[in-house]
Amino acid sequence: MDVSAARLRNDPHNRAAFESHPRSWAQNRYVYPVISRRSGGLSIGVNLNPDKACNFDCIYCSVDRKIPGDRRPIDLAVLSQELANMLDTARSGRLFQHPPFADISPELHRLNDIAFSGDGEPTSCPQLLDGFKLAKAALDERKMEGVKIILITNATLLHRPQVAAALSFLDACYSEIWAKLDAGTPEYYQRVDRTTVPFDRVLENITECAKQRPIVIQSLFMKVHGVGPSDSEVDAYARRLLAMVQAGGKLRRVQIYTIARDPTESFASPLDGAELEQIALRVRQILPAAAKIHCEVFP
Repeated sequence: MDVSAARLRNDPHNRAAFESHPRSWAQNRYVYPVISRRSGGLSIGVNLNPDKACNFDCIYCSVDRKIPGDRRPIDLAVLSQELANMLDTARSGRLFQHPPFADISPELHRLNDIAFSGDGEPTSCPQLLDGFKLAKAALDERKMEGVKIILITNATLLHRPQVAAALSFLDACYSEIWAKLDAGTPEYYQRVDRTTVPFDRVLENITECAKQRPIVIQSLFMKVHGVGPSDSEVDAYARRLLAMVQAGGKLRRVQIYTIARDPTESFASPLDGAELEQIALRVRQILPAAAKIHCEVFP
């Protein structure tokens, strides 16, 4: 981590904004602003899962599933209007007159992306492609060529034809796919992600997706009952990444991060910066230097 990045992340006003990711803003149903550690600035979130539908039950998830979600169908007209209003509010600077954004460093005012994430797995939404099209249209109308469209996904459904069609649309945009990989072994994967989707399905989906376009790997590591991942688990994780590269997958970056908000399970707690750096070091040792894959750490 460079000195300027560390300064921005350690500023108490910035940290408060980094740790605040509510999926509600004003009266919006789908669109919300966040200051993102991993984006390094303002990210406009799109929640295609207000119903809170997800095929993972991660122990570190910050979504409160005790409160029922909104099961109404996605209203694309409302989504379009909310995107337009949020882009205009961000571009004008009015957003930074409201807490928790009012006191953050000016360097974090940069609008980096529109990120499809939210309260569940966005690729499970039938309107995923429609959402991407609305985001691109809103950016094109405002000539905001430098703002990415990002899909944040657990990679479980990337093999579905309708998801593949949506990803093909993204390929023609300024975009990135951030695919989750939290483990190196099936046992640890089940322990932290708690899902009926086999680990091999996730690995295959990420590999096949990365063969078609460069992707970003996003990996959250934590302590479980006070204990971080073992050396053998970290080694297995790094070797999964190596296998993807050897199979022809293109990894743009690897993001190593930890819990920043209240998790679902109280026995899940964050790693410190030094522990994350040790994981990143092992990844850097195993991945081939010739691949030029940048491994980033976000304490």
